[in-house]
Amino acid sequence: MGLACEMRCKNRVLIVRMQGELDHHTAENLREEIIQQKELSNCIHIIMNFQNLSFMDSSGLGVVFGRFKQIRSQGGELVVCSVPPSIHRIFEMSGLYKVVPYVNNEEAALDFLGVTK
Repeated sequence: MGLACEMRCKNRVLIVRMQGELDHHTAENLREEIIQQKELSNCIHIIMNFQNLSFMDSSGLGVVFGRFKQIRSQGGELVVCSVPPSIHRIFEMSGLYKVVPYVNNEEAALDFLGVTK
């Protein structure tokens, strides 16, 4: 199926919306796109919206953990939102929620980051 990704910057927050499958075939492209968009838009925070993601493997976890480490080292935050049940389970089992904030939706993520709508 592949992965489609929409990215936009709102008040220095890069919002990443994914649709499809985040796996070893698509992870590297997503990683590079996020890095490039973050630099081009001069965003300091990232929101990753998983609402329309149907599948994710350990490569996808690597993307999330990697962007989290990168953004934190630069003084920003990464927040995940709208996580479907199957991916929620992967995040719980991996311990991701112990380090990466999780909220219900993009609006709550923007609130968490202190960004006006």
